[in-house]
Amino acid sequence: MQTAVETTRILLLARPGSVGDQIVQRLGSDAQIRSVSSFDEALIALREDTYDVVISDQSDFIALERAAVNQQSAVILENIGQGVCIVGLDGRLIWANPKMRSYPEDLIKQVCEVCRRSFGADAEPGGDPSRRDSDRASMHRARRVSLTAGRDNYFEVTITPVMSHEEQVRQVAAVVWDVTNSRRLQKKLDAIDLAGRELVRLDAEKMAGMNVEERIQLLEQKMLRYMHDLLHFDDFAVLLIDKKTNRMEFVLQHGMTPKVQDYDIFASTESTCISGYVAATGRSYICHDTSKDPRYLQGLESARSSLTVPIRLDHEVIGVFNIESAQLAAFNEDDRQYAEILARYVAIALNILDLLIVERREATGCLADDVIAEISGPLNDIMTEASGLCEEYIGNDDLRHRLNAICDHVTEIKQKVKDVTTPKGGILGRGESGVTSDPILGGKRVLVADDEQTIRETIAGVLRKAGCSVEVVADGAEAIARLDSGSYDLLVADIRMPMKNGYEVFAHARDRQPDIAVILMTGFGYDPNHSIVRARKEGLNAVLFKPFKVDQLLGEVRSAFQPAETRE
Repeated sequence: MQTAVETTRILLLARPGSVGDQIVQRLGSDAQIRSVSSFDEALIALREDTYDVVISDQSDFIALERAAVNQQSAVILENIGQGVCIVGLDGRLIWANPKMRSYPEDLIKQVCEVCRRSFGADAEPGGDPSRRDSDRASMHRARRVSLTAGRDNYFEVTITPVMSHEEQVRQVAAVVWDVTNSRRLQKKLDAIDLAGRELVRLDAEKMAGMNVEERIQLLEQKMLRYMHDLLHFDDFAVLLIDKKTNRMEFVLQHGMTPKVQDYDIFASTESTCISGYVAATGRSYICHDTSKDPRYLQGLESARSSLTVPIRLDHEVIGVFNIESAQLAAFNEDDRQYAEILARYVAIALNILDLLIVERREATGCLADDVIAEISGPLNDIMTEASGLCEEYIGNDDLRHRLNAICDHVTEIKQKVKDVTTPKGGILGRGESGVTSDPILGGKRVLVADDEQTIRETIAGVLRKAGCSVEVVADGAEAIARLDSGSYDLLVADIRMPMKNGYEVFAHARDRQPDIAVILMTGFGYDPNHSIVRARKEGLNAVLFKPFKVDQLLGEVRSAFQPAETRE
């Protein structure tokens, strides 16, 4: 099998009577030869085609080589992407390539004027003759200037003097770049950067009296203004990731359909939703046509294209920023870059809001503890005194009823203080109570009695997180007073307490409220009066032996609220 060999292409410049005929005969069919007999024909041939070898007489070779180089230079200058021109020292345009001639007339005039002022006769150095040579040397260096022309068009110009053999400036060469797109892009980026910094400027004094929803609305209004002014889009949504569930929640939105609140979107690479996919991968996503993208989930009623970018905080994706348009293919790579920059500031603004909320929550929590600590003593004294009077005036039902009403009011006051000072949650789940309520324990009223503060506060904290309303007391007498003044779903009491022991509290509770669930606590081996044995015979729900785990506590509490026939 023969291998194909490319034929050598030769240009032969040979005048009649020269050795050209001999060369043609010797090469024969081994080469593709084009013969010309004049210098001008050779130039035309070089312009029309390319050759591997050029053969000519020695007298013609140097001139032909120079002509070929000049011709190639001319071709380059004719097709280069920048404007190139030669300007006289008087500011007159001598030559310009097609690109330069395509520029606005006022730009060409500016370039000529810059060349004249920089290297023309008026620019010759003067003054001290000893400094003239150094001034002239620095003057002959290339220079770069920025010019504007037309409406918002920007150009960069490099001007270089063309020197003679005597080191005199004869002409000026200028190369002009159209940098309008890059300059506009930079201006847009600067504007977005400024808007972003304004976005995260949250006036502390103005926001001091706002709740979470009002602060979110303020941020949403700011975003809408910058979106409209800078990106020229009005419909957007911000979704944040709930780290506990990986579910995405709408925290900011404008123009979206109300049904977006019902969407179940999760941050996952396997998500069938664009937002979930972007949140999981951290990669921006441009949907050019919503009708052809299976990942698109309707946000704007009339959306035909969308742009979704990740929201990052300290390199961690915390959510997504979604923009939608009623136009087909409304977004490009520049829009993606703009949105990603704005998303960084959105992350900072949301983080600042969350920090403010956390700070307010902690401050409110401290305030609640201080208020409750101050009023608990006097209120407990009122309840104890009222309960004692009830026992003294047996038979006077009207007085007993009024005293019990006082106790009820005291209990209500304490509960309202807790409700008013209860801290709210952060941005995520801000419409909820902030507590993950247990379906069995949610809303239950619990009384915890233990003389050890750590024990009673720990139990109260666990049950409150489960959705219970919890009150704590430090001795048996106070526990009995509370039982007399109000009703509870569950009593958790230690066996060994001052004033009244756990069994006495249990017996009083069952006497006052037969259906109350009761759990007694004790240290291992401590039950000198066989209280547990007696209580179990009388319907005690459970016993917790200290120390016990949180899971044990919750398990026994849940079991106490279940019907007797379902308990193990």
